[in-house]
Amino acid sequence: MTELPELSTLRVVDDRADRLHIALNRPEVRNAIDLTMVTEMHAVCADLERSPRILIVSGGDGVFASGADIAQLRERRRDDALAGINSRIMVRIAALPLPVIAAIDGWALGGGAELAYAADFRVASSRAKIGNPETSLGIVAAAGATWRLVELVGEPLAKEILLAGRVLDASEALAARLVSSVHEPAELLAAADALADRIAKQDPLALRFTKSMIHAPRTAHPAIDEQAQAVLFESDAKFERMTAFLERKTR
Repeated sequence: MTELPELSTLRVVDDRADRLHIALNRPEVRNAIDLTMVTEMHAVCADLERSPRILIVSGGDGVFASGADIAQLRERRRDDALAGINSRIMVRIAALPLPVIAAIDGWALGGGAELAYAADFRVASSRAKIGNPETSLGIVAAAGATWRLVELVGEPLAKEILLAGRVLDASEALAARLVSSVHEPAELLAAADALADRIAKQDPLALRFTKSMIHAPRTAHPAIDEQAQAVLFESDAKFERMTAFLERKTR
């Protein structure tokens, strides 16, 4: 299905017509996100931009991602920051044509949390822990947390996480609607697949338009809505799906 190169920091868990499941695969460093992983994530994005599918991202047993690779971060300088090594991959993941699901088992910290924030959906295990400890390391959460997290949970809670080092457990993340559901660890990936199944029942083109409309600035509406609907009103899928609905209704 994919046109991915050989991967060393990511593992293909599932690859089918409607979805691609990628697991972060650096267990020796708790799935810390290094430059190689970023490069391989770009390759995944390129594949999904060519052939849009749902993306599921998971980690390993008990850890989603412990953050960006501190050994590499320590050596990065001003020009590295301005290059947006980590921030730009999160933007690209968030902009993928079809929805992205983060399956969070255990720790999702720093860049790992920011990867989860870039997803459209987050499902968690009961042992999930989500936080952004960047300021304790003398840096900022520069890969999207300072604005995505505010949008997701509101400014007061985002400030507790970003400025006071609060780490949310699974129940707190669910109460804040940062995650949409919580499951036992052994059931987490099945839950992610079940969510992907529900998404896959929708019309792919309508999904693509809807996702882009959600992320569009307020000033783009209603023009973007009307243009999307104009295209969909002429699509074969619209006629097929509406005809099937009406035929079921008359039975």
